[in-house]
Amino acid sequence: MTDRQLQEPTRLVLTALADAPRHGYAIIQEVLAISDGRTRLSTGTLYTALDRLLQQGLIEVEREEVVGGRMRRTFALTGQGQDVLVEEAGRLRRSVAETERRLAVRLRPNGAGA
Repeated sequence: MTDRQLQEPTRLVLTALADAPRHGYAIIQEVLAISDGRTRLSTGTLYTALDRLLQQGLIEVEREEVVGGRMRRTFALTGQGQDVLVEEAGRLRRSVAETERRLAVRLRPNGAGA
C-alpha cells in the first residue's frame, strides 16, 4: 500500500479517523468538512471503502452498538493506517514543495520563463 498514492476518498476517510473514532454518518460529515464541501461520499461508496480498509488492516471496528434498532459500527484508525496516512502526508508535502519550486522559477522577476 505504501508504494503508491492513496485515492482522494481513501485519504479523506483515513484523515476523518485520524483524530477520533467515528461511525459512518460522522465520517461522511467529516469528509465534507475536511474537503471544504468538495467531496460528498455516498453511503455505498463509504461502506465499500470501509470494507476495503478493514481488509487492508488500516482501520478497525472499535465498537458496535444498536441505535434506533439498527447496528452502528464505530471505526478507528489502526497503527498501520496511521503509518500509511503519515507517509501520504509526506508525499503530498513533497509534491507541493516541488510544484512551488517550479512556479517560483517561472515567476522570477528577471523575466526568465515568464
